[in-house]
Amino acid sequence: MTAAASLIACDWGTTNLRAWALDDAGRILTARVFPFGVGRLKAGEAPRRFREDVLPALGGARTPALLCGMIGSTLGWTAAPYVELPAGLDDLAAQLATVDDTDGLVRIVPGVCAPGFNGQGDVMRGEETQLFGWLAGAPDRAVGRRLVCHPGTHAKWMQVEDGRLTGFVTAMTGELFALLRQHGVLRTSTPPDDPVAFDEGVAAAGRGDALAARLFTARSRVVGLGRPAATTASYLSGLLVGADVAATPRLLGETSGATVALLGDPRLCGLYARALELQGVDSEIFDGEAAAVAGLSALHRARSLR
Repeated sequence: MTAAASLIACDWGTTNLRAWALDDAGRILTARVFPFGVGRLKAGEAPRRFREDVLPALGGARTPALLCGMIGSTLGWTAAPYVELPAGLDDLAAQLATVDDTDGLVRIVPGVCAPGFNGQGDVMRGEETQLFGWLAGAPDRAVGRRLVCHPGTHAKWMQVEDGRLTGFVTAMTGELFALLRQHGVLRTSTPPDDPVAFDEGVAAAGRGDALAARLFTARSRVVGLGRPAATTASYLSGLLVGADVAATPRLLGETSGATVALLGDPRLCGLYARALELQGVDSEIFDGEAAAVAGLSALHRARSLR
């Protein structure tokens, strides 16, 4: 007999929705991926999609649901508040937003906001849930100071002290890569699959300063030095990731070269691990999807204990 779900857990991002039915212990009973992220929804469409697509697929019409990610933004279902730093799991659990007209069954995890490295502010939605899921995975992770990187369209570098998020910086590394590949003199349709060119890009990134000047080398190496145009995407990827790993941690005051925990998509984490390795920094990769499930489960338990 299949166990009944005690929680519908959703990581509802801009592009896709990942959803899981979890049992009392946080184990996955059913998993589904839906192609209607927040960026693909019409205004007011989220409740219908959740009711007509997500719940039937996971068999949880009257099961409590906890959602994280961009679904809690002004573009999503209900705007969940931002929690200010420093923030721990209990702070997030205390400010879960209850969605109207769901009989209190659907809640959304708040985002986190910070003053930003230059006083102009910074925000995140979704990565905080993965972070606290990762922290819940081993007791020693909540002791001392940690540097966690979540690669992606908007990469997050997160500073953790004794289990609390104390600072973070967003780098638009992935978005820059996509835009430069599609527009301007660096545009190319060739996939970034040349590891040698990637390593060359990391080396060309230096300490990550003067990025606008360094980016032009992606063109000059081809037209001036005769490098194959087909390697441009890989070189550009290495240059952007290399600049990110070299410069962004310094904005958090991180200069020790301590081991970086890479949390997220394994492929992207692998690129960051290679760039860190070339710059003499150790790293360890952790699966972001597993962390999201663990984080949503931990928040649900924390809420239930309140």
